[in-house]
Amino acid sequence: MTEPVFKSDFLKTLQARGYIHQITHPEELDAAAAAGVVVGYVGFDATAKSLHVGNLISVMMLRRLQQAGGKPVVIIGGGTTKVGDPTGRDSSRPHLTDADIAANIASIRSVFEIFLTFGDGPTDAILINNDDWLSQYGYIQFLREYGTHFTVNRMLAFDSVKLRLEREQPMTFLEFNYMLMQSVDFLELNRRHNVTLQMGGSDQWGNIVSGVDLVRRVDQKAAFGLTTPLLTTASGGKMGKTAQGAIWLNSDQLSPYDYWQFWRNADDADVGKFLKLFTDLPLDEITRLEALEGAEINDAKKALADAATTMLHGGGEARKARATSEKAFELGLATADLPTRQLLWVGTTEEQERNEGKAFDRRSAEALLKASELSPSLGQARKKIQNEGVWINDELVRDPSRTFGRNEADAVVSAFRIRLGKHGRIVLVKPV
Repeated sequence: MTEPVFKSDFLKTLQARGYIHQITHPEELDAAAAAGVVVGYVGFDATAKSLHVGNLISVMMLRRLQQAGGKPVVIIGGGTTKVGDPTGRDSSRPHLTDADIAANIASIRSVFEIFLTFGDGPTDAILINNDDWLSQYGYIQFLREYGTHFTVNRMLAFDSVKLRLEREQPMTFLEFNYMLMQSVDFLELNRRHNVTLQMGGSDQWGNIVSGVDLVRRVDQKAAFGLTTPLLTTASGGKMGKTAQGAIWLNSDQLSPYDYWQFWRNADDADVGKFLKLFTDLPLDEITRLEALEGAEINDAKKALADAATTMLHGGGEARKARATSEKAFELGLATADLPTRQLLWVGTTEEQERNEGKAFDRRSAEALLKASELSPSLGQARKKIQNEGVWINDELVRDPSRTFGRNEADAVVSAFRIRLGKHGRIVLVKPV
């Protein structure tokens, strides 16, 4: 199918960089973006202390909007977090207390200040908590004002509901209300701040369309929706999820080194796509980098890691992470800048009891891998060693029971260098 030809800088940029999956009214939105300032928003529920890389594409869309002369609005879902978005889930989200939600909001809001310029100007970003209006509604008032605009028939047809029911997983009435709340968000934002565009991932299409329809039906005003493609890696995995867990954006949740390493380890087939979506590098430079072949593709991966890490953590941390990685992987040197974990050399209480209280002179590969936190348990450590391969002090280990003694620790840093998979990150495990 032939791609539409856009006139506005905003949609031309999104199209060229691969952000667009669906748009509700493409011609109208393009004309509005070409004619003046478009005010657009993305909502982020405060379900954790940090956003992760899976959220980053939405943050980058707000950044592209501001770069094109639009005004970005960040909605923190202090109200919707109390319900929990059922999209893509087989079970209800855990209920968070008001204190938990407030702590999460305080923790994640600083990330937006890195990617967006906030202020009082016409294109400066603003951050709003949807609890400001959602908590003010009485139940009967909410139903009377907005319940008549939604039919159960249509709500059951949306993927967020239909897929859950098809898998015979229960959906609570609380979760069923999430779509209404998100739609009312759009209406409130349109009235309060002239927001005309809601953006999000493709899994949010049903919720976004409902909000667009509500604004157009109730107030007869312009409203648009735009979604990005479902972002997966070339290997089919979910973006931002690794064997070690989520790739968090807050440095207290994930170090700049590990963040840099995540991008450095991108699949060859993903490098061009990630450069377009997650960096500000010019498209002609990206074209040059993604054309590299063989060993030179590593230069493109380092450029991706450098640019992405610089944007989030600053140039100093990016350079430090690259230097640490090159020392660890290319020169084979241990460095104090690598993530370090501690291992009790005498073993756990259970191990000591099995060993009749005697000190351990040697520790198993599975114990070292678990201590590195590259595996959450001894059982999973055994499987990873057998199936994925683990390098300990640059030695490939396939036997989980293979043991290492004190005198085998790295002489420079007195620690074991643990690496899961050929290109995985390196963690130093220091016996104490």
